[in-house]
Amino acid sequence: MSQNRKSNHFPCGKTRREFVWEMGAGFTGLALTSLLNSDGFFDRHLQAAAPVDQQNPLAARPQHFEAKAKTCIFLMMNGAPSQVDTFDYKPELEKYAGQELPEDKEYINSGGRKVGYLTPSFRPFKPGGDSGLMVSDYFPNVRKHADKLAVINSCTADSHAHGSALVGMNTGSTFIGRPSMGSWCVYGLGTENQSLPGYVVMLDKRGGPISGQPNWSSGFMPSSYQGTLFRPTGNPILDLEGPPHMTAQGQRRQLDLLAKLNDKHLRERPGGNELASRINSYELAFRMQSEAPEAVDLSKETQQTLDMYGVGTAPTDEFGRNCLIARRLVERGVRFIQLYSGGGHLEETWDAHESVEKNHGGHGAEVDQPIWALLQDLETRGLLDSTLILWGGEFGRMPFTEGKNAPGRNHNPYGFSMWLAGAGVQGGMNYGKTDEFGFQAVEDEAHVHDIHATVLHLMGLDHEQLTYFHQGREESLTDVHGRVLNGVIA
Repeated sequence: MSQNRKSNHFPCGKTRREFVWEMGAGFTGLALTSLLNSDGFFDRHLQAAAPVDQQNPLAARPQHFEAKAKTCIFLMMNGAPSQVDTFDYKPELEKYAGQELPEDKEYINSGGRKVGYLTPSFRPFKPGGDSGLMVSDYFPNVRKHADKLAVINSCTADSHAHGSALVGMNTGSTFIGRPSMGSWCVYGLGTENQSLPGYVVMLDKRGGPISGQPNWSSGFMPSSYQGTLFRPTGNPILDLEGPPHMTAQGQRRQLDLLAKLNDKHLRERPGGNELASRINSYELAFRMQSEAPEAVDLSKETQQTLDMYGVGTAPTDEFGRNCLIARRLVERGVRFIQLYSGGGHLEETWDAHESVEKNHGGHGAEVDQPIWALLQDLETRGLLDSTLILWGGEFGRMPFTEGKNAPGRNHNPYGFSMWLAGAGVQGGMNYGKTDEFGFQAVEDEAHVHDIHATVLHLMGLDHEQLTYFHQGREESLTDVHGRVLNGVIA
């Protein structure tokens, strides 16, 4: 009898009868799962965090912990500025000038480009402020704010290609489809002004980043959190006015009817995030009609302020104008603002393959005075204490030239510089270090995930707690990586 019982078991330890029963129940479970999913059960009940108010997803929300920064301005130098020519002072390059990179340096990817000789900075570095922070002559005006800057000289990225590196710097991943840092900030904190977008992006008139819209996308989050593009020249916001025959009251009645119909549709189909986002976008556009034109109207600024930013004067007009609009948006409670310098490709960006002096000399002249003015203006108005400034590109550049007797530099994701200033930042300091050539990070490496974790921390958000449930797992800006760079925090 015991022998028969033993032979009646499958290798998995189950009897034939148990196996058939569990197989049948399993198929029934699949059917039940399908029915629950079509009914919206999982959308209603599976939440990674407290659900956001679908009626007002941009409503201001409390920080995870008390922090000074209420808004962030990301000054994105599209094309990748050279760290050894801007903020990473390497006098040793004078000693090794004309020599090749030592063989013990594991330079394995030139992107097919020629490798030349080690070359010193194309412009001299000088100390700034009481701290004596070394800043090159490409940024003589920014140098005046040296005591406000926390320069991170040990940044690293995951790609040496512009498109994927830009997406990585903005979203934390080189793969397209994830929410950008601005989206995470607005998702976590909402925005303090319900008549303006929570997240604004201003591109360069020469074009946007090579990888385009994914750089300010909300990814798998509702589109309410994606960046809103403002035009870099002319009227920043087009098509805000309704048709001339339509009064504000008539437009309001139209939107009320549309909202009623959409709300009925949404209640019958719970979990429709994109429809909820569309409803909210209509309402935001209506509210923007009254406030947005005033927010971007620089005619209200004094001539002294316009001159300070370089508005109306070449070559600072465009970036100065965008920096001034950024300050006005900060005053009005916009949560996250990103300004791009450099557009299109190659020399129209900071991508100095041909000549560092020509490239950085031109782009530096466009942005140096406006950035100085932005920091000065925010401080004068008492806004720098609540505004975080982040400056940088998608990676850096090599300490050697691109080819023999060539004045350009190739891409370098192994060690480059970014800086922070403003709310909660310890100024007048260098954090981390590259080797004597400025080639790769050798001390306190700061990966892109670490930069993002630090920005969120300064905004009062814990990068491990700020999650969004997507496809069965809790996603975050830093994924399962990232550490806060406590050394840059005051």
